[in-house]
Amino acid sequence: MNTGRAWRRSNLRHGYTTSACAAAAAAAATHVLLTGQQLTHITIDLPAERGVTFELARCEFEGPTPTQVTCAVVKDAGDDPDVTHGAEIVATVSWRDAPGIQLVGGAGVGIVTRPGLPVPVGEPAINPGSRRIIRRAVEAVAGSALERRGLKVVISVPRGEELARQTLNPKLGIVGGISILGTDGIVRPYSQAAYRASIYTELKVAAEAGLPAIVLTTGTRSAEYARRRDPALSELACVQVGDHVGYALKQARRLGFTRAIISTMVGKASKLAQGRMQTHVSEGEVDLAFLAEIARQLGADEETVAAVARGNTAHHVQVILRRAGIVGLEQRLAELAAAQAAAFVGGELAVEVWLWSVGGELLAIAEHASRSSLPRGEGRMPLLQG
Repeated sequence: MNTGRAWRRSNLRHGYTTSACAAAAAAAATHVLLTGQQLTHITIDLPAERGVTFELARCEFEGPTPTQVTCAVVKDAGDDPDVTHGAEIVATVSWRDAPGIQLVGGAGVGIVTRPGLPVPVGEPAINPGSRRIIRRAVEAVAGSALERRGLKVVISVPRGEELARQTLNPKLGIVGGISILGTDGIVRPYSQAAYRASIYTELKVAAEAGLPAIVLTTGTRSAEYARRRDPALSELACVQVGDHVGYALKQARRLGFTRAIISTMVGKASKLAQGRMQTHVSEGEVDLAFLAEIARQLGADEETVAAVARGNTAHHVQVILRRAGIVGLEQRLAELAAAQAAAFVGGELAVEVWLWSVGGELLAIAEHASRSSLPRGEGRMPLLQG
């Protein structure tokens, strides 16, 4: 579980994701559906934080035994400059005869129309991690009631379509609203200085503990998967660096580590493979022309190469190549990323890259030895063969 150490060390206030707000609203509506009693707030557990209390902006139902309840939470993104800060996230919960929880996207929640995203085309843009958070919150409240009948949970965002115009959703083919996002429920305020300070602090503590190697994870899931791969991994050895891979590598070298493992997924790996050590979208998006060139080197025909160049996301490129029977994309990206990262720190660190699927399958491992551990002239590979 993400301990949230980085954001707790900054002076900025953290907030809660749309997924956390949707989960709280859904849990509150479920509680009222079961009890018929008005609520003003609800407390739920999030993957990153237990016992979080959300105030309800509204809680609407009719009669002492309601058949449908609507509750809403206003998103507080903390000190993060998030366009959905202040948005009302609404959940409407009703009984249904079929067992289980049916999660539905309502007004203001976008619909996925292009492949390459974690959600299939035609489905509401409620990411898998967000779905888990909402379901768990509802299940925690409903308990044994779900053994007798099911629940329909509709998530909506009244200003979602308007807000979505300020996001990447239109470009990604998500139409009609925002996405419900957030794997662990926490919005970490984006302040480059504060974030980097927290990264440095964590690295320094690990160095002071005498650890020779450090695992730099680019997100919550890649951190979780790294720990799952090596359960004996010291908590100090795993540092979530987000988009600041280059900064973390330089500090790791400065602090005397001899080895760095980068745990990441295909989108950020594709940027690292180009030597882009700051991977935030503000520094540039995934370079599909670069991935198309790699596809060509892996033996893809020109039709497939063109499809890659027109792709939606790096994940979409994976799907295109898999359907075309082209293998090796992830391994090639991991090799290039390891080589670029090692070059970035002058070959003074041995660099290993673990590349994961969204679901946690380890797709590729690549290693680039440090300069000091190699005979002269060895250890370097061509960064992209023409």
